[in-house]
Amino acid sequence: MTQSREVRLKSRPEGMPVAANFEVATVELAAPGAGEVQVRNHFMSVDPYMRGRMYDRPSYVPPFQIGEALQGGCIGEVIASGDPAFAVGDIVQSMFGWREAYNAPAGALQKVETHGLPLQAFLGVAGMPGMTAYAGLLRVAALKDGDVVFVSAAAGAVGSVVCQIAKIKGHTVIGSAGGPEKAAFLKSIGVDHVIDYKATPDLKAALHAAAPKGIDVYFENVGGEHLEAAIDAARPFARFALCGMISQYNETGVPKGPSNIIQAVGKSLKLEGFIVSNHYDMLPAFLKDMSEWIASGKLQWKDTVDVGIDNAPEAFIKLFKGENMGKMLVKLV
Repeated sequence: MTQSREVRLKSRPEGMPVAANFEVATVELAAPGAGEVQVRNHFMSVDPYMRGRMYDRPSYVPPFQIGEALQGGCIGEVIASGDPAFAVGDIVQSMFGWREAYNAPAGALQKVETHGLPLQAFLGVAGMPGMTAYAGLLRVAALKDGDVVFVSAAAGAVGSVVCQIAKIKGHTVIGSAGGPEKAAFLKSIGVDHVIDYKATPDLKAALHAAAPKGIDVYFENVGGEHLEAAIDAARPFARFALCGMISQYNETGVPKGPSNIIQAVGKSLKLEGFIVSNHYDMLPAFLKDMSEWIASGKLQWKDTVDVGIDNAPEAFIKLFKGENMGKMLVKLV
């Protein structure tokens, strides 16, 4: 038997999640049966979208259930195998995060060839967040020559990759983030104009100062005031890739919508929400481009890493307090 600990949803959060919404339980794992594989996780991911699964309501993925282990991206090492396609020592990805170890059907695992990259990169820049940035910017926002690109939550796991892809392709990039440390990071990766929204009394004015002729693309991660400022600064026919709106995830009242949404009509704006799983046909191109950009030094990343399964709930909560730089991860081994 292999002993493991896992994080379960104890109660559904009302507003900002708190530690009491989670519990850590110990389980015993039997040897994997035929067609099963046992994995020891090295890293697990916490992501803003997980907050939506804590509501008991229909969505594009089922809600987490009370008393059951949470789910999320993870990367680990095979420690026992009942399937000939997997050997002890293989590195695999799955959605069985929030666990130190687990048994799973072989079909639920994806082998990872690391090509010299650290394991955690496959939960960030070379994983789902990177793929989200790639698909959202290149397909949903349909980036084209001469575009001025505005990115909110630009120092986050997705936003920082959006900024760098746009710069690699020769565009002017405006990034919004909160605090001097995040602003300095954005400058270090080549963002042309950095807005520290925490130190800016008027976001609309700051965006107009950075883009006096307007923006062509907005990559949306925040919502609220940022979306309103982007609409105000948008040129005719601007395209908005709506990836997330973290400012509303813990809202208990009626969220404040942009008061200027009428401008979307007169400016012929395109606002399109997207889920990365609908764009996995782009995965081969993403992996090819990303590996080349990383190898050439054109693309950098930051991780914020907490250690231990006991700290996983607090790592998740940090996302909504803006306490992460780049990808938020939990190291389990």
